[in-house]
Amino acid sequence: MKRKWVIGLLLVVAAQLAMAQKYACVNTDYVLRNVPDYADAQKKIDRLVEEWRVEIEEKQAELDHMRAEYEQESFLLPENLKKRRQEDIRLKEQEIRELQQKHFGANGDLEKRRAELMRPVQDRVYSAIERIAQDKGYAFVFDKAGSPTVLFASKKYDISDEVLESMGYRPGLVQETAGDEPQKSSSKKSKAPSNPEMRTPLSGRK
Repeated sequence: MKRKWVIGLLLVVAAQLAMAQKYACVNTDYVLRNVPDYADAQKKIDRLVEEWRVEIEEKQAELDHMRAEYEQESFLLPENLKKRRQEDIRLKEQEIRELQQKHFGANGDLEKRRAELMRPVQDRVYSAIERIAQDKGYAFVFDKAGSPTVLFASKKYDISDEVLESMGYRPGLVQETAGDEPQKSSSKKSKAPSNPEMRTPLSGRK
């Protein structure tokens, strides 16, 4: 009986301590959109994606032409030439698959370039958040950008502008939109995170 009473007392104390902890929230999507370096990096990524898309489309057009020619001429070709043309088509298909994987697959060019161009800016945002959290004694800083677990966050506890100011940028150049605000009802779908790298909790960073 005494043991249960002690456990109950400890739980009450733990709950009171948790309630006493200071917390804040930040919208990393909003912060990043107000950092010019991040916008420049996104433009570079978009240009690369367009170049790779055009490259793949040109290869696909070549493949379509090879297939069309083969279908028109196959009944006139001897068996050995049929097999050669079929092999050429197969190799072109393989070339396109490998190109798609090279540019857009796991650990492909897109992932590498995104990490190279965007990760430094994201790291600076993390550092600013950590610095503010330590200076002001926040035990928790939640990211409300597309998070399904934050159903409501008062602007009073939003340090997004403070993060921008600490990085030397003027807040509000790109305004928060309605889509950035957390949903107050769980029946509404939350916006998918547009910056998945920014979803790592602060405590998980080295």
